[in-house]
Amino acid sequence: MQILSIGKEISYNGLDITSIDISEITKQHDIEQYDYVIITGGDGRIRRTLQQLHDMEKIPTFILNPTGSFNLVAKIHQTPKIEEVLELLARGEEPNREKHHLFKLNEELFLFSAGNMGDLHHIILSETMRFGWIEHGPLKYLLAVLLLLPAHLLLTPFMLMSPRKFFIFTPFRFIKRFGSFYGEVKEMTIDLNNHHNLIELDGDVVTIEENLLHIRPMGYIEVVTK
Repeated sequence: MQILSIGKEISYNGLDITSIDISEITKQHDIEQYDYVIITGGDGRIRRTLQQLHDMEKIPTFILNPTGSFNLVAKIHQTPKIEEVLELLARGEEPNREKHHLFKLNEELFLFSAGNMGDLHHIILSETMRFGWIEHGPLKYLLAVLLLLPAHLLLTPFMLMSPRKFFIFTPFRFIKRFGSFYGEVKEMTIDLNNHHNLIELDGDVVTIEENLLHIRPMGYIEVVTK
């Protein structure tokens, strides 16, 4: 059994673990030979890793070692502590796995969230406050919510009616669609009438230099769960 750790040096007695930085993924030409990939970081780190791996014929099962602010993917799947998973593997046992669906916006992958509404404003303001004693942890996100609350209350009804605005949040898939909000992803095209667009994807802010957004499901990955 071979395990690749991305983002943190990890070792465990009885297991063959290779550790690399996320910047070294493109230099690792034999990733398909690994049985598991450990990702240390938050939701954005998972998305950025998958962005570089999704074209492979066989993507290894992911073991999440969440160290981000929200770690929504880890919470959805109730992922166990990394030590528990490694102990299980060292005993030669197979961990439980669950599928997590992937989606694509033009050439960018995302796992659960995409949009250019209040989510985008919230992430930009939160990242602006990434300094000092609020740099780490969720406090900066809470402060951003409070600061943006009047604007959200005023603007959200208009954004929900706009064909140039959208927000996708798949944990709320029980809400199929409400105006420009989507809880379920089906293949769709959105014309933003602008060739330079800031879009939020899983907590990352990316620039899409196209006016047409083509959004569609892209299969799934397997995640170790309890």
